[in-house]
Amino acid sequence: MTPRFNAIGLVVSDMAASVAFYRRLGFGFAEDAGSAPHAEAELPGGLRLLLDTEDTVRSFAPAFEPPVGGGRASLALLCDSPAEVDTVYDELVAAGYHGELKPWDAFWGQRYAVVHDPDGNGVDLFAALPAAE
Repeated sequence: MTPRFNAIGLVVSDMAASVAFYRRLGFGFAEDAGSAPHAEAELPGGLRLLLDTEDTVRSFAPAFEPPVGGGRASLALLCDSPAEVDTVYDELVAAGYHGELKPWDAFWGQRYAVVHDPDGNGVDLFAALPAAE
């Protein structure tokens, strides 16, 4: 038997806010997901993004306390172009989400930016830069 990577799970403080954020990024949550204690969105390749409320986690781990300070995890989303990195970043920041790192041309060859979801988890936006001539 070999365990297989199947899902990414995040604990959220406000399900409706988190579902709204990830829907803006194209994640397909069910219509009633914002009011559920657990929500899932299918990802390409058979993976899933799982969201659970803090109360849901406390139902099986009563001592759970959400972390404080900076996030310990991030999701990285590939954009179609460097311009799309800028557009998505600007749209999310204009909608009130925290822009942690404005888009920039990273030395490793990507247009790169970071936005925080409603719980402070990083969402990295990136696209390959055109090759230098």
